[in-house]
Amino acid sequence: MTTVRLIAPSGYPNEPAVAERGVAALQAQGCKLVNTECLTRQHQRFAGNDDARLADLHQIGTGSGQEIAMAIRGGYGLTRLLDRIDFAAIHQRAQATDAIIVGHSDFTAFQLAYLAAKGGVTFAGPHLCSDFALAEVDTYMVEHFWGILRDPAYTLRVDVPQATARSGRIAGTLWGGNLAMLCSLLGTTHLPKIDGGILFVEDINEHPYRVERMLLQLAQAGVLERQQALVLGDFSGYRTTPYDAGYDFEPMCAYLASRLSIPLVTGLPFGHCPTKATLPVGALAELDIDAAGFTLHLSGYPTLRS
Repeated sequence: MTTVRLIAPSGYPNEPAVAERGVAALQAQGCKLVNTECLTRQHQRFAGNDDARLADLHQIGTGSGQEIAMAIRGGYGLTRLLDRIDFAAIHQRAQATDAIIVGHSDFTAFQLAYLAAKGGVTFAGPHLCSDFALAEVDTYMVEHFWGILRDPAYTLRVDVPQATARSGRIAGTLWGGNLAMLCSLLGTTHLPKIDGGILFVEDINEHPYRVERMLLQLAQAGVLERQQALVLGDFSGYRTTPYDAGYDFEPMCAYLASRLSIPLVTGLPFGHCPTKATLPVGALAELDIDAAGFTLHLSGYPTLRS
């Protein structure tokens, strides 16, 4: 039986029934859940006060055996905690127990800071509330979540024709996550210095011009020029208006591709969407780009013990 330790470093569940549905879904997949009390905490818009949410993070790797530490949801709150997190202690315990740490959205702040501080590898992947608690849990998400956690060399194929990237193979560190959270770490010690990496990003409710502005910020800060490729995930939830006059996500991508010196790849199934892959942040990746899509060969991350 797989133990899942719930952690709530950001927002609290929208409704108790949502959390209960997520718990039931994981239990139906053979999981034992611990720290479920975090699901009932609330302080303002947060899942408890700062001390309580920090304590969740410091409990990672403290179980008697291997555990999956899964964030219950995103929202906001981790930025408050970054300067108080004992990354060294978390990393030591995670290494000793082969702990698997999973989340996305606001959790990107922890993942990138952990990578910067200790080189710790985590997984950009599902939350309890926004993924396992859906009325219909996405089968692609489930397949790829358990698939990569059980396979030390995982391959992800994406069939999305690439209009802006030349064919070829690129190898490097896979890193990234939520674009807004990544940009919020610029100029801080919490942004990892990755050279020759493969950077993936996603976001929600961000108009294409805001996405463009954030990506240009990364380019102008010198982050993108140190990478070998930029991979775009799901960018949904925005609305254009007549004022945009044809400016949308695809024209924005075409413009960026003309500006950047690295390949820009689109269509990664990851982000604030039900159909998402699970991606190891800080692991090794080989990116094969072809006219019909791309393939990610992934390795160098913790897996579940058999």
